[in-house]
Amino acid sequence: MSKKNPTDELTQNLIYLKLPWIRENYEPLITQAAQKSWSHVEFLSRLIEGETNLRTNRATERRIKAARLPVLKTMEQFDWTWPKKINRPQIQNLLRLQFIKKKGNVILLGGVGLGKTHLAIALGYQACLEGHRTLFTSAADIINTLSAAQAAHRLKVELKKYLRPDLLIVDELGFMPIDKHGADLLFQVISQRYEQGSIILTTNKAFKTWPSIFNNDSVVTSAILDRLLHHSETLAIQGKSYRMKDRIEPA
Repeated sequence: MSKKNPTDELTQNLIYLKLPWIRENYEPLITQAAQKSWSHVEFLSRLIEGETNLRTNRATERRIKAARLPVLKTMEQFDWTWPKKINRPQIQNLLRLQFIKKKGNVILLGGVGLGKTHLAIALGYQACLEGHRTLFTSAADIINTLSAAQAAHRLKVELKKYLRPDLLIVDELGFMPIDKHGADLLFQVISQRYEQGSIILTTNKAFKTWPSIFNNDSVVTSAILDRLLHHSETLAIQGKSYRMKDRIEPA
């Protein structure tokens, strides 16, 4: 009876155990270990480190894909010179993501074209890199999705999609008025995430004008604000729209 080739057997075992990095790299690492006189423990450590890094990178890629970020934006890409007023140290402190660990919220408040969405995406991207489940959506998409789900008797199932992430980014609250039904659905998301998960919310409306967003329903407005602001940090940005920069600046 022919003897099994140890290399073939090792390869098959690595395939079975789903260790692709080790399978593809153990031979060159054997050569490197011999050249550098690595101990058995150091050789094993290098193999495990490579496999761990591969899995970590794949998990990060999956989180970024699941986050549904419309584009990838980072803090390094942000033009800090454009807004007339912005608290850069406050934003850089938010980038530490302590608010996620504390299950707190962040409100990015300012007019159109001042980079609120850019900052929200950058924070979301950083959250993905640091292992936090993240989802980017808009207030309108939440309401439309949950309305359709309610009509199909699937509201609880769809709600879980907005409750499961460590960080939920809700973009563009205030750009369109919301009727009572929509406000009630949005309130369910905010209420059930209260002290359970973090929200980053971008809005172009000052808090005192929020009743106009929710069909002048002061009760719903107060309930939403109460839960959003209890554990939150508000960042106000002032200035003119960056997208109108070329038209605003004199030739």
